[in-house]
Amino acid sequence: MRINTEPEHHKLAAELVKEAHKNEGLAPVNLDRFWQDDQLAIADPFGQDIPQVPLGIGMSGECVYTELGVEQDYWRYGRDKQWTLELNKRYNDKAEKIVGKRLLQESLFNANQEEYPNFKKLHDVFEAENQWHDRSWWLMQSADTPSELKALLDRVEKRLENLREFMLPDDWDEKRDKLMAEGVKPPRYRSQRGPVTFAASIYGVENLIFLLHDNTDLAERFRDLILKSMLGIAEVLDREAGDTPETAPKGFSFSDDNCYLLTPDMYEFFGYPILKGVFEQFAPGPDDRRSQHSDSDMGHLLPILGKLELTSTNFGPTVMVDEIRTHLPKAVIRGQLAPFTFSRNDEEGMVAEFLRDFERAQPERGLLFGCAGSINDGSRLTGMRLLMSAIQKFGRY
Repeated sequence: MRINTEPEHHKLAAELVKEAHKNEGLAPVNLDRFWQDDQLAIADPFGQDIPQVPLGIGMSGECVYTELGVEQDYWRYGRDKQWTLELNKRYNDKAEKIVGKRLLQESLFNANQEEYPNFKKLHDVFEAENQWHDRSWWLMQSADTPSELKALLDRVEKRLENLREFMLPDDWDEKRDKLMAEGVKPPRYRSQRGPVTFAASIYGVENLIFLLHDNTDLAERFRDLILKSMLGIAEVLDREAGDTPETAPKGFSFSDDNCYLLTPDMYEFFGYPILKGVFEQFAPGPDDRRSQHSDSDMGHLLPILGKLELTSTNFGPTVMVDEIRTHLPKAVIRGQLAPFTFSRNDEEGMVAEFLRDFERAQPERGLLFGCAGSINDGSRLTGMRLLMSAIQKFGRY
């Protein structure tokens, strides 16, 4: 499936792909010039003096398997630190030759650096267990009926009376003092699974929709306790780092794939107030990071999200650049390449989608061209180079 591309896009794309295949799949690109221009462009995607569209694709650890011919092992990657480091270095050796840059981190793992102990998070407040299934973590449902949800919310309210005591382990103070003396502050809470996705995990997708339709009082209580819990968690961690509301870092990001399940009225009632409350507290400034990722068909919610004045978006591949720009004039659009176009190595489709997006973004700029969603295994370094070539050939301002 190719989304909203034109025949002329494919004609130009086919010509560039053909040129790449003359050189063992390596598309023509001046690597030194590309990265110099990209550095200028990425600093301000809206800049009137930037030379080209900035590239928002840095690949991911998921891409090592196909690229290196290694059997997939998502559980091991990141946990077996030595194995992960070796894969990253092998991948980077290849990346340096193809795209002129080492992309995956090679200094992730400092075995001598003591870390803060684990602390409770939002899903713990709502009694949801995080379980590993089928190459990913899944948040398991913790209530299934209105009466169960009501009882759960009663317990959540009780926990919020002393959230710090609930969140932090017994050895926290000792380890915090030691790490703070070494200049290492506690992790901050500035990103969260979005309210619809989170609530659907806690209560179930169909349950949530029926709740919003049939029991608005309980849905409102559910919504308000999610917001209150989020604000409380962030405030606890900020205080542990020695910050006040005035000195604490600004910006917040949500990832809410399931937001597309709600009608605009339902979303405005349930999701919007949570984002609004969090942004008012932690991202009130005009240039603060107010970000939403939703790799789903959620274009019907753009008018509501527009009221939040998002400054960064990463939306699903069916949501077009010009649609986003209509409602979010100041947002950096991180997209809109379909992840499956990239991971299936559909070379002509990749270039055609870039041409589509550049054409639609050019009047106002603000496009950081990348995947509309995650970068998955199968996405190739030669594909990244092809997109770099397309930017250098067709994407200059």
